[in-house]
Amino acid sequence: MEVAMRVLFTGGSGKAGRHAVRFLVERGHRVLNVDLTPLEMEGVDNRIADITDAGQMFDVMASYAGFDELEPGQGVPRFDAVVHFAAVPRILITADNECFRVNTLGTYNVIDAAVKFGVRKIVFASSETTYGVCFADGERKPDYLPVDEEHPTIPEDSYAMSKVVNEATARSFQRRSGFDIYGLRINNVVEPHEYAENFPAYIADPALRRRNFFAYIDARDLGHMVDRCLSVNGLGYQVFNVSNDSHSVDRTTAQLIEEFYAGVPVNRGMGERETFYSNRKARDLLGFSPEHDWRNYVLS
Repeated sequence: MEVAMRVLFTGGSGKAGRHAVRFLVERGHRVLNVDLTPLEMEGVDNRIADITDAGQMFDVMASYAGFDELEPGQGVPRFDAVVHFAAVPRILITADNECFRVNTLGTYNVIDAAVKFGVRKIVFASSETTYGVCFADGERKPDYLPVDEEHPTIPEDSYAMSKVVNEATARSFQRRSGFDIYGLRINNVVEPHEYAENFPAYIADPALRRRNFFAYIDARDLGHMVDRCLSVNGLGYQVFNVSNDSHSVDRTTAQLIEEFYAGVPVNRGMGERETFYSNRKARDLLGFSPEHDWRNYVLS
């Protein structure tokens, strides 16, 4: 039985965050959600706070997670872990420089406060976009397949740039503190209702998935990934690709390579439907084991 943890989760009201929070709560963890919009979920308290305000981040890092924590009369408990998902979630929402500002400054403030309060486990959301393919101007192919965590991260857009900066920020904090700080290069997040809504189009036109490496991560499996990060200690600074095991289109690996990746080196043998967005490192180091294959929801 895993030990229940007291977790501060930023951005828990968002698309990815709310599923991860639910998974953690179901696993028995105590979660305080920090967001600009409250999350209406049983067992979760909220703090309305702005990650770009360092004072607010320091305040919530020393906050009660609910009225019941007043009862022991022993002061504010310390958080066991911080999970940082809050961000401008992509380009073309805010001005580019605002996206960069919010995401980089916010991440600095959250990790800075966590480290100074002695929180020894920090998990933060990075992105598939760091590899420079997703939001490229025109088509840009990966340097090799499958794409693993050693692939260069040289993006062209403000969102992905902010995520690369955040990884450097996290690595620097980890080096000084010695704490565990894990970054999640999250692939395109799919919620359960989106299988019926979107995947028939992906079956008809696989090119719709080119910018996402034809990959995906089920939001519930993302919650499992966060839980695995909380459970495994001692890895220092790490980044992990986060994806499901198979392609998000009804094509084989060989068919996709022939149609979309001609000339791109393939560095190892791949399974017939194995994702190009490799999750092998997360499997090997964390015991990550995604369960939700899109075919169970669309083709059944």
